[in-house]
Amino acid sequence: MLAEQIDVALRHELLERLADARVRTDEIFSLVRADYLYDRPIPERHRIIFYIGHLEAFDWNLLRDRLFTTPATQPEFDRLFAFGIDPVDGGLPSDQPKDWPAISEVQDYVARTRRTVDQGIERCLSGEAQDSSREFPSTQLLQVAIEHRLMHAETLAYMLHQLPVDRKIRPSQNPELLTNPVQPTMVKIPEGKITLGLRRDAEQFGWDNEFEQYQTHVTAFEIDKYMVTNGQFLDFVQAGGYDNHRLWDASDWKWKSEQKVNRPGFWRSKGDAWYLRTMFDEIPLPSDWPVYVSHAEAAAYARWVGKALPTEEQWQRAAYGTPTGEERRYPWGSELPNPARGNFNFQRWDPAPVGSLPEGQSAFGVQGLAGNGWEWTSSVFAPFPGFKPFPFYLGYSADFFDGKHFVMKGGSAQTAACMLRRSFRNWFQPHYPHVYAGFRCVSH
Repeated sequence: MLAEQIDVALRHELLERLADARVRTDEIFSLVRADYLYDRPIPERHRIIFYIGHLEAFDWNLLRDRLFTTPATQPEFDRLFAFGIDPVDGGLPSDQPKDWPAISEVQDYVARTRRTVDQGIERCLSGEAQDSSREFPSTQLLQVAIEHRLMHAETLAYMLHQLPVDRKIRPSQNPELLTNPVQPTMVKIPEGKITLGLRRDAEQFGWDNEFEQYQTHVTAFEIDKYMVTNGQFLDFVQAGGYDNHRLWDASDWKWKSEQKVNRPGFWRSKGDAWYLRTMFDEIPLPSDWPVYVSHAEAAAYARWVGKALPTEEQWQRAAYGTPTGEERRYPWGSELPNPARGNFNFQRWDPAPVGSLPEGQSAFGVQGLAGNGWEWTSSVFAPFPGFKPFPFYLGYSADFFDGKHFVMKGGSAQTAACMLRRSFRNWFQPHYPHVYAGFRCVSH
């Protein structure tokens, strides 16, 4: 009986989290002025209208026939809004606004699908169906639905960041975080073991690429105490880093040259002055904020300073290791994430100055490892030993084990707290400039 009560309590907690995640994504869409819902802010992605339908279609396609059996009422929309896109070979979508349904039709589909999903979950929780009769646990499926939506809350922010400011509705602003300027320095990380991934039998939720857990030995290295800032990267720009062929590998140089990339994607120049495009403004470049760049640009900068990007294992060791050999749940310890520990969980639209939240530092004194910008590693996204794809979402990770994506760790201001867990892995293409991703360097 006790186990059953705990299970029911967990499911109701998940329902509350699903409702909160819906509020989050609804708020994101509400930032767009109605006349621009068919815009495509990022050429490689779908139009905004797709994502309005996608989140409900995903939940419906995932949960239908797994948690409940309810006939489809609009299967053509279930298919239309099923999958996003991530082109890697230069091909861009060519659809036009007229190819998509009217916003009123999409909104009706969203409302109806959400009601149907909720009714199905309610029947599941009421005991009309038992987990023992299902192929997958209801708690696992609900957590997939929740985290998928929260991931989109972040990637939607990337997309809307590229939408012109006058096409968005500005929300209230958070107070600016201030700190005294910090001096770049490196921290010595002694050799030691580090754990990656999750144990499959530990009954913890994780995505398929987070399994299976294993340990590895990391030799001693040094790592930047803070993420590389706009001010530091400006030195690279002014020193001609974008024109120095020796700093770029062949594919990165080809991309940079063909796309005429000569600055970070979030920067703008006016005469001799540099500005940063934030979500709702264009402001003088804040020199102490972390710079957001593609993997290619981060790697070129690291070569310029005679260093390298950390491997996934090195980053993990700096973030969660300790001098005594234990490993922490979060960089700062076991306490759950809160605003004093980092810039994450949708607290702010903008980055914070590096060094402004020292209570989040790791046992080795490395700061800003959770939130304020994902951090590029040099590790190609690949499966851990013992990887098994989710049977109900076969392509979530496996489609990206293609040697064309790199692991990112940490999180951004728009990363939900639940995805700050030690095992979570993010990944992107090396030439994608729209992610809230920065980096720090290592040396040996």
